Amino acid sequence: MADATTTPATPAPAKPAAAPRNKKQKRSVPAGQLHIQATFNNTIVSFTDKKGNVLTQSSAGATGFRGSKKGTAYAAQIAAEKAAEVAKGQFGMQAVDVFVKGVGMGRDAAIRALGAFDITIDSIKEVTGVPHGGVRPRKARRG
Repeated sequence: MADATTTPATPAPAKPAAAPRNKKQKRSVPAGQLHIQATFNNTIVSFTDKKGNVLTQSSAGATGFRGSKKGTAYAAQIAAEKAAEVAKGQFGMQAVDVFVKGVGMGRDAAIRALGAFDITIDSIKEVTGVPHGGVRPRKARRG
């Protein structure tokens, strides 16, 4: 039998030390935009900076409402309060331009919820899409 020579195990090369990560800067956005999309089934509230980059968002579904309760004005109010709390606390939001889209019940409730957070509303703009001509009608019924 051949004499098995074993080589001593060489230690694995040490991993280079990970570069220290830079701590994320706390971003201050004193003025921004509030986008409210109110449908019959849900209300989505998004706080963005002036360019439209989303800072924080919430919806009636994300706040715990389910089913037909998501489309209510109260659910929209709670969603707006949750998003405003983060926008005010983390980003220092003080003034917003409001853009409302959709026909749901949460349109006004979401805007009114900002009053409790001392966020100034500079303007309110309606951006709901309006069909110009709409879709092609069904073919005529044969009789």
